[in-house]
Amino acid sequence: IFDNEAKDLEREVCFIDIASDEIPERYYKESEDPKYFKSQKTGRGQLKEGWRETHQPIMCSYKLVTVKFEVWGLQTRVEQFVHKVVRDILLIGHRQAFAWVDEWYDMTMDEVREFERATQEATNKKIGIFPPEISISNISMPSSTRSAPSSAPSTPLSTDAPDFLTVPKDRPRKKSAPETLTLPDPEKKKN
Repeated sequence: IFDNEAKDLEREVCFIDIASDEIPERYYKESEDPKYFKSQKTGRGQLKEGWRETHQPIMCSYKLVTVKFEVWGLQTRVEQFVHKVVRDILLIGHRQAFAWVDEWYDMTMDEVREFERATQEATNKKIGIFPPEISISNISMPSSTRSAPSSAPSTPLSTDAPDFLTVPKDRPRKKSAPETLTLPDPEKKKN
């Protein structure tokens, strides 16, 4: 289904079974378990092993997740971790969508949008709205920037630390080791 996106990249297809796949224990709720839930409005539910071959209708949802963490030594582990977390989120979310079918089944699209808006507002009230911690602005870089692949950030070639990182001049710097280290002469030790 995603033939045009990221076709040169290696892909792994991951099937999610909302009834049989294990979820992290801390997210498990029996009321949201498709093996035990039965919808009052639609009659759907109690998905047993092999439910995809016996239940109609079924829904198939495709997600394309691309993770790039290009840091040597951490790349594989971080990318695998992110994929696992995304898979768990999708699994839990789809289980909940199925188990909550009686709440949303009769809604119109306008009612769904209003529900989303109200939920977002309630969430923002509960956790607060945080200003973004990273801002992007158009600041011209000095001409001494190095050239690098377009995927790499440009770093100015300067030995001076930015003002916010410099040690105030009126405060002496602490030294963690002597400036020079004198080793014993091996020739004198032999005698």
